[in-house]
Amino acid sequence: MSLTATCSRSVMFIRRNTFYLRRTGLPFSTNVSPADKARAGSHKRWTRRQRKSAWTDGLSWEERLADAVTPLWRLSYEEQLELKQNSQQKILSELSGSLSADLRSDFTAPATAKPNFPVLSVLPSPVRDGYRNKSTFSVNRGVDGNPKTVGFYVGTGRQGNIVCVNADHLLNMPEKHKLVARCYQDFIRLSSLDPCLLFHTGGHWREVTVRTNAQGHTMAIVYFHPQMLTAEEVAVHKEELVEYFTRGPGSACQLDSLFFQESTMTRCTHEESPYQLLHGQPHIYEEVNQAAAQVLYNTVRDLCVPVTEEGASQSKTRGTLLDVCCGTGAIGIIASPRVDRVIGIELVEQAVRDATHNAALNNVENCEFLPGKAEVVLPALMTQLSFGAGVLTAVVNPSRAGLHPRVVRALRKQAAIRRLVYVSCKPDGEAMRNFRELCCAPDQEKKLTGQAFSPTLAVPVDMFPHTPHCELLLLFER
Repeated sequence: MSLTATCSRSVMFIRRNTFYLRRTGLPFSTNVSPADKARAGSHKRWTRRQRKSAWTDGLSWEERLADAVTPLWRLSYEEQLELKQNSQQKILSELSGSLSADLRSDFTAPATAKPNFPVLSVLPSPVRDGYRNKSTFSVNRGVDGNPKTVGFYVGTGRQGNIVCVNADHLLNMPEKHKLVARCYQDFIRLSSLDPCLLFHTGGHWREVTVRTNAQGHTMAIVYFHPQMLTAEEVAVHKEELVEYFTRGPGSACQLDSLFFQESTMTRCTHEESPYQLLHGQPHIYEEVNQAAAQVLYNTVRDLCVPVTEEGASQSKTRGTLLDVCCGTGAIGIIASPRVDRVIGIELVEQAVRDATHNAALNNVENCEFLPGKAEVVLPALMTQLSFGAGVLTAVVNPSRAGLHPRVVRALRKQAAIRRLVYVSCKPDGEAMRNFRELCCAPDQEKKLTGQAFSPTLAVPVDMFPHTPHCELLLLFER
């Protein structure tokens, strides 16, 4: 089975599935940077202490970066899982308390409420080190003051103490990513062009993104600000880049794909500024997953469409799976053998094209993917699904901003949806508002009609060892 993946969604690795990795440069949630430390959920206070100590305890720059990017690196993996389990328990206790308060007239929730539904132990990641499949390395002044340093930031722009530190020591970083970063640093230090640290101060060389798969195939994307250079002048430096990575010292990276994007914006799409293939293949494929994504997506599938044993065979669950925020279609395609029909909705049109391509690669014929905002597409789609959809199950996998209120209203209004799985990387953020709106009593003022859902099972999945982050799968039923 084969699936494609774009840089805009982290749905690459599923066992026996192949993902086709595009070069699209949309913002990607797994982009490693010190900003990761701000996403620790219930560990915010602990993380603030870590940040403070990094500047006051005489730590090395490498330790400071590790504390920012992988704050749990000093703990054993068992201790990390315990910390994440306690965090998820606390978040779900808050949810249970708030839902209980909604049902009482005084609207007060006990401070020590426990989840009133099962919370399974955190599913561990099969791979704990070097598990990242995508990394974006920045260019800025290093500890020694060299402005052509490739790595990750320590410090903040507000305090004016940003330093770029090499990432060779980070536990979650594959060796191939580190090698490409080192070679890119050597290349730009040899180049006659300056780095682009701030757009208004000039310079050209910017960050580099590295993607790899389990087979060891490697894609690199170099970002470049043309400033006032002519196309002919830019072409010279592109040739130097290709020469370095194919016949020079950078050939040690054995790049399968080398892309180049020149842009005057910090982030832009392929349509706004096309990615140029300078060397190698336009895509790399992933066929085997032995990491946490397999655990995550198989668990999502089993929650959405559990199978029942009938003798030696498994019975197929009939009906339709509605995949909201479907990305490149991984969940729907994996679940497709268990349902009659899969309908996916995704905002990014390129991801929809990739999802359609993924389904074709896997010879899956019962999946349909629709482009557009879920809050626009879903209400109209629900009207169609009211007729003849049979059993209707929904899975939502939104960004940290959570679901749009209109999406929640449409899900609640559709009485045929008896089972809903919510995938959240930040359940204590905007997702908590979604949880409450899915489960609260009908509220005409908020246009929340239809029978309320109830949380019945929570499954945390550790996708990011050495960090406080954890994916939470929450099953709602009615």
